[in-house]
Amino acid sequence: MSIWKLVRLKFGRNVAHFGELGIGLEETSERIHSDTLFSAWLSIYARFPSADIESLIEQFKQPVPPFRLSSTFIYQELNGQIIEYLPRPFRLPKNYPSGDDLEFAKTFKKLKYLPLSVWKRWYQEEGFDKEADRHELIAATQGQATGALAQAGTFDYSKAYKIQKLPKVAIDRTSRATNFYHTGFVTYRWEPLNGSINSLSGLYFLVEFPTAEHTIEKIFFQVLSLLGDAGIGGERSSGAGQFEAEVMDCSPDWVNVTGFNDGTQHSLMSLFWQPQITPEMLTEASFELKERGGWITSPTADAPQRRQSVRMFTEGSVFGFRPGGALADVTPRQFRAHRVYRSGICLSLPIAV
Repeated sequence: MSIWKLVRLKFGRNVAHFGELGIGLEETSERIHSDTLFSAWLSIYARFPSADIESLIEQFKQPVPPFRLSSTFIYQELNGQIIEYLPRPFRLPKNYPSGDDLEFAKTFKKLKYLPLSVWKRWYQEEGFDKEADRHELIAATQGQATGALAQAGTFDYSKAYKIQKLPKVAIDRTSRATNFYHTGFVTYRWEPLNGSINSLSGLYFLVEFPTAEHTIEKIFFQVLSLLGDAGIGGERSSGAGQFEAEVMDCSPDWVNVTGFNDGTQHSLMSLFWQPQITPEMLTEASFELKERGGWITSPTADAPQRRQSVRMFTEGSVFGFRPGGALADVTPRQFRAHRVYRSGICLSLPIAV
């Protein structure tokens, strides 16, 4: 029986920079994907004197990897409750009204992320309430929603974080010429509490261990703690991306969601890639693709180099089977220091649609 843990990343007053392929330093995302989280964790693990990185990589190439990671998603505290947001599956929930009802369809499509309670009701339980949910979505277009969806935090996702652009100056080492530019940073809500900082919002992710074998679990969280000190994302040399990790057992709601047995399809909670995608695998699928690239940061590399890019299925993509995923070899042709991988090993949740 697999073991699930939920981890909250508390950034406090720290800023973070989460860049995406194709956008400049001026832009940042509010969260990071599973492949970035995996790579960051692996880079810290490789610094351990006793780490056998090649052996660990081989384990992740097996049908049952040491662990599976979700992408990170927003959580926040509102009105005395912790709200954890999940990516809305790319399928309509049960009982969703047929036809094009423009009064609320546009508002529904804007809901990229749903609170756990709403996600669970729409995609694992009774589904969409044709009267109450429809009425509230119509009211939300005018900012007047006050029903169950609003009380669950459905329309409050953007309150959890703030993105701002800060000015920076680069100085050429040879000519001493200066270059003025802006970098985008994301910050999360916090408040002072008894001389310390209480994080009111941040990121969380799920990790699934295949068995209750404690060795890899212990190592995983030790490395994660060191990753928090080093920081995650870009601009770490400026102190960005540092966090404290809070590890906890899944709540009863999460236990019900992860252990749901009546699912007919699976919705991704992470990025997903594997070498061969057959037409049969896509017959019942609803998905989006995201191109993933970036730079190699390796202590054994002479100079930074770009990884090969790879396209992956995004969070919220839906398949008629439980996808497993694999590591994608993205080593540049001229790179000789070691092999470079990007994780397409995925984590998904069962849904009934």
